Amino acid sequence: MTTQALQGIKVLEVATLFAGPLAATMLSDFGADVVKIEHPKGDPVRTHGATKDGVGLWGKVIGRNKRAVTLYIGAPEGQEIFRRMVADADVVIENFRPGTLERWGLGWDELSRINPRLILVRVTGFGQFGPYAKRPGFGTLAEAMSGFAAITGEPDGPPTLPPFGLADGIAALTTAFATMTALRARELTGRGQVVDLAIIEPILTLLGAQPTVYDQLGEVQQRTGNRSANNAPRNTYRTKDGRWVAVSTSAQSIAERVVRLVGRPELADEPWFAAGAERAKHADELDEAVGGWIAQHDRDDVVREFEAAQAAVAPIYDVRDVLTDPQFAALGSLVTVPDEELGPLKMQNVLFRLSETPGGIRSTGPRIGRDTAEVLGSYGIDAEALAELRERGVV
Repeated sequence: MTTQALQGIKVLEVATLFAGPLAATMLSDFGADVVKIEHPKGDPVRTHGATKDGVGLWGKVIGRNKRAVTLYIGAPEGQEIFRRMVADADVVIENFRPGTLERWGLGWDELSRINPRLILVRVTGFGQFGPYAKRPGFGTLAEAMSGFAAITGEPDGPPTLPPFGLADGIAALTTAFATMTALRARELTGRGQVVDLAIIEPILTLLGAQPTVYDQLGEVQQRTGNRSANNAPRNTYRTKDGRWVAVSTSAQSIAERVVRLVGRPELADEPWFAAGAERAKHADELDEAVGGWIAQHDRDDVVREFEAAQAAVAPIYDVRDVLTDPQFAALGSLVTVPDEELGPLKMQNVLFRLSETPGGIRSTGPRIGRDTAEVLGSYGIDAEALAELRERGVV
């Protein structure tokens, strides 16, 4: 593989489950040397979700490109070893409850004393301070408290949570960006710093101008199902062959093309049609026109006609469709990677393409503790010492 963008950056990941580990995965995909430090019992992600032959599949994805070390840093011996590792690290990513590292004598004052250039990335549900800081924090709580669940679902139904780690994933993307920002700042100042990321905040940011709208107009966004308060037609529609498509008309020109395509060009002449928010007030009428036309055609024909009219449509896929779609194939969005336990595994590729320093998947998630002897050996822990530590449950 060619030189990678983050080659030479060393990351210690002492985080579990999703947001922190996924951020480290994104860094590792572009060349960072990520050492995943787990409790000897393992990160719970190893048993989260689907398994094959007792091997967790999510762990294979989120653990890719990483080296796996077991070390209990709650023990004095583990803390001493961790201090040695911090001395030559660039980044530490952790998601313990606030105060845990400090209780172990590994707070920022101590870590920055050992390595003034260190970036300490702290990912928690509610941040390092405030009335909720010590609460257990998970992505579900962020999805609830941010306002996401309140606007998701049908108007007459309950607030709806996503069936996957949405808030964690958004937080992971933000954490990777925050880490890169701190590394860039270190180039300018020569000093490390603390990144304090609360999972409740990135998803709040992505919900748009809701706080500003409420502040200025006193309006509270309501649940609208698949419809949008900002434009119409925008919905999912069932086709003649029982499949589904999604239509979006965020651009005025697209909205005009859609109504012409479905045989209702006169709608584009209505005074209210000229603005997305006004069209949204007439969503029933527009959905009847668009949905009625789509219901008379098979899905592939709908997609073909919309594409010919340069109107925005997409078939609603499940994972089987994703794996066979030609656009995903052209982008290389999914790759097959050899795994030491399960053989060939298919998974998502790296997030984006760089023309000069592309990322890549060098290995899948390793067995627990696979690299403990090699990594700790580089810090002076020989085979005899390692055996003693293993006997005491430290590794």
